Amino acid sequence: MPIAPTHTVLQSGGDVIDRHQHDEHQLIYVSSGVVAIRTEHGAWVASNDRALWIPARTWHEHRFYGATNFHTIGFDTEHAWLPTDSPTVIVVDPLLRELLVALTVDDLPARQAQHIRVVVADRLHRAAQRPFMLPAPSDPRLADACRRVEADLSIPRSVGWLATQVNTGERTLSRLFRSEFGMTYPQWRTRTRLFTAIVLLSQGETVTRTAHATGWATTSAFVDTFTRALGATPGSYRHR
Repeated sequence: MPIAPTHTVLQSGGDVIDRHQHDEHQLIYVSSGVVAIRTEHGAWVASNDRALWIPARTWHEHRFYGATNFHTIGFDTEHAWLPTDSPTVIVVDPLLRELLVALTVDDLPARQAQHIRVVVADRLHRAAQRPFMLPAPSDPRLADACRRVEADLSIPRSVGWLATQVNTGERTLSRLFRSEFGMTYPQWRTRTRLFTAIVLLSQGETVTRTAHATGWATTSAFVDTFTRALGATPGSYRHR
């Protein structure tokens, strides 16, 4: 398996890095643009206010939205600064942002890189974890139901309608959402809509059109839900 590189790469919107894994832990950060990361555990979004820690030997793939400055940092497995059982999202404050960008500059002198790594490790210990992910379904009926919802989020789909489409009972499907995802169907759908909204906003879509595309009845309802879940208004998120 390849090592996890420490570098910066400019990716274009629509670029994909196919499924792969590393022998080392990896921290992924984008100083511009957005990247969606999928693993066997689920899907995450990384943008300029959060980074994603991927433990060693975790299969993952990337899809980029908009022109993206893609920063990756490899960490040896002797030092696990964050959990190693599954990916972890952390908040990136202004200081950590500058450190991550500086550490991934090409041709950085080894001594200087080592100094920055020490400070980065300290900041990782202090960084707040902010989980925002879409868990991956394992039951085929649940996976089918999720795909049908994700195909058009602008249309509200009841759990009863979904159960009919995937040839199972409504109570069974509701139970699958709770047992596999730890949340109800409405909670999962709201998280899926927010996940998609992040991508749309990063591509420059307006707040109103994003609200419509992700199924909110009013823009104000979308703004309120987005702000409570992500700690920033859709407008400020789009601006960043």
